[in-house]
Amino acid sequence: MTAHFVKKIVGEAARPAPTANRLLAALGPADRDLIAPHLSSFPLRRGEVLFEPGDEVDTTYFPCHRAMISLRLATRDGQEIEAATVGREGALGGVVSAGHKPAFGRAVVQIPGDAFRIETARLEELKGRSHAFSELFARYADALLAQVMQSVACNALHSIEERCCRWLLAAHDRAGDHSFPMTQQDLAEMLGVQRTSVTAASSKLQAQGLISYRRGVVEVLDREALERAACECYEAVERHFERLLPGVQPPKPG
Repeated sequence: MTAHFVKKIVGEAARPAPTANRLLAALGPADRDLIAPHLSSFPLRRGEVLFEPGDEVDTTYFPCHRAMISLRLATRDGQEIEAATVGREGALGGVVSAGHKPAFGRAVVQIPGDAFRIETARLEELKGRSHAFSELFARYADALLAQVMQSVACNALHSIEERCCRWLLAAHDRAGDHSFPMTQQDLAEMLGVQRTSVTAASSKLQAQGLISYRRGVVEVLDREALERAACECYEAVERHFERLLPGVQPPKPG
């Protein structure tokens, strides 16, 4: 990390270090200095909507530490289902397209925390100034697309219990802690199912000693058993991400 990068981002205020977002931390020193003057810190509040379908995506967010954003698709009758989960390993906003950037989904803060943000137009400009910078974000866009594609298969082919386990593992990784906020209604919305179905699945997982749940907080008790109970989708996405961006994934909580 260069002194210039620290000075530009951290300054005098108590803000997260750039390495709190692992995608930013993967930039080389020159590219860190390139983006530093354009990043600002931003608090992500639980339940906050960052953009709605059809909104112009003029800001790109880089979650830090345990913050996590859920990208959801909504139907006209108000139902929702999650397409991707983004934590400190990535970014959400104008990552892929250039020019006009209308949002297709709804971005909701699932776990609160700090983030960096940058104007999407500025991010596009920086991609044009550095091939390495552009390549990093192209690789991340590929990894994000893979997650969305795997979610399609998972939602169509696997049981609610398996899908619950997959989501809990993803949240566990990004939160970096054994416990994190999550209501059964939240999980039902992200999985696109009735709350009663999630209640039955989570009750079974609790009875098996995999998780505990109370007062809107879930705690992972047996990570290995949770991985065994999940479908193959979790591992498939993790393996693809590691091939594209080695070392950028958050380490699994011990």
